[in-house]
Amino acid sequence: MSTGDFLNLHPSELKFPFELKKQSSCSLQLTNKTDQYIAFKVKTTNPKKYCVRPNTGIVLPRSVCNVTVTMQAQKETPSDMQCKDKFLLQAVIAPNGATNKDITANMFNKEENKVVEEFKLRVVYIPANPPSPVPEESEEGSSPRGEDGSQNSSWPDVTTRSVDPKEKLSAESVSMVSRLTDEKTAALKQSQKLQQELELMRKQTVKNQSGGYSILFLVVVGIISFVVGYLIKQT
Repeated sequence: MSTGDFLNLHPSELKFPFELKKQSSCSLQLTNKTDQYIAFKVKTTNPKKYCVRPNTGIVLPRSVCNVTVTMQAQKETPSDMQCKDKFLLQAVIAPNGATNKDITANMFNKEENKVVEEFKLRVVYIPANPPSPVPEESEEGSSPRGEDGSQNSSWPDVTTRSVDPKEKLSAESVSMVSRLTDEKTAALKQSQKLQQELELMRKQTVKNQSGGYSILFLVVVGIISFVVGYLIKQT
């Protein structure tokens, strides 16, 4: 805060959040310390770069007036974020009941027995989006949380789900192979039994030397051969 005989000015310097190709603004608060009407005027060394609203005005006795200074969008970043621009705020005692329309340039001329209070303000650039340690910590911490936090706890579930179907398929395959082996063994035993019966009937037929028996023998042999061939194909 800058303190004068007429006004208190806050802040004592103009701080603009600087971002390329974007306007930025800051505010000045003028506090009238007296019981008189105070007229003020704002000047700058670079008028094309800034817009001041209001640039002139009246601060009523024991009251406050706010001034907004807007910096136009800049195309280049100054070296070391330094700015040489300066502002000058002048204040003088105005007639009682004066309004903004009553303000003239001559009111701020320095004359004998006339007090013109002046405040010089420098311009300061500040980063528009300064790096915050909190987001950086959260970003750095996101990886460890993913490794040994809740994300890591999900890995066993994923592994289990990928292994279970394989284990189930393996058990089913073993069971099927075992069942097929048993069926094959049973078919072989049945085939051997049929062959033994066929051999026995052949011997009996040869022994009897009967034509009727020979035809029956051929029929039985044909049936048995068909059944044996079917069983062999199934296995």
